[in-house]
Amino acid sequence: MTLIENNAVVLFQGDSITDAGRNRETGADFGWGYANIIAALFTNRYPEKEVKFLNRGIGGDRVVDLERRWEADCLALAPTWVSVYIGINDTWRRYDNNSPMSVDEYASAYRRILTQVRERTSANLILVEPFVLPVNEAQKAWREDLDPKIQAVRELANAFKTLYVPLDGLFAAAATRTGPEYWAPDGVHPSPAGSALIAKAWLQAVGV
Repeated sequence: MTLIENNAVVLFQGDSITDAGRNRETGADFGWGYANIIAALFTNRYPEKEVKFLNRGIGGDRVVDLERRWEADCLALAPTWVSVYIGINDTWRRYDNNSPMSVDEYASAYRRILTQVRERTSANLILVEPFVLPVNEAQKAWREDLDPKIQAVRELANAFKTLYVPLDGLFAAAATRTGPEYWAPDGVHPSPAGSALIAKAWLQAVGV
């Protein structure tokens, strides 16, 4: 039995992996990524629950960008579930734009948005860890920056007693069968199969 209650409002938050090309002119569009797959499978299985799904992912966002729009794009929507998937841009910008973010800065901003959810709503939290599947030598160096951020997300999940989706390990295991490009052609953005992997892991976390 799923943990998600009748008439729930489930909010997906994050960067381009969550955004997935959604039409931002309408608040009802899910894009073509994992959020769309989750909404489709869940509502197909549990039509009687009348669960509402919302996607407010924005491509390119870092955790500080989420924090800036948290009032309008999270708290004001009165969600009963908040799924947060953020972090790869907090690593990527160090390497492509010389704009690093320390682990402490990342964890502190992440903690602040989770605290706001806990203090101002009764919503349940789901944290999704960021991943990278290196498709070239340069991306292998990203692990130095990303791994401590993944650990920070795990520690926040423990501190806030959230549900957790351990994507980095799941993608690494999947890639041993096929190579990384099958799941994430550029090492970051999932293929259709990669989006389905995320959706499957998320649904498992909520008991579907």
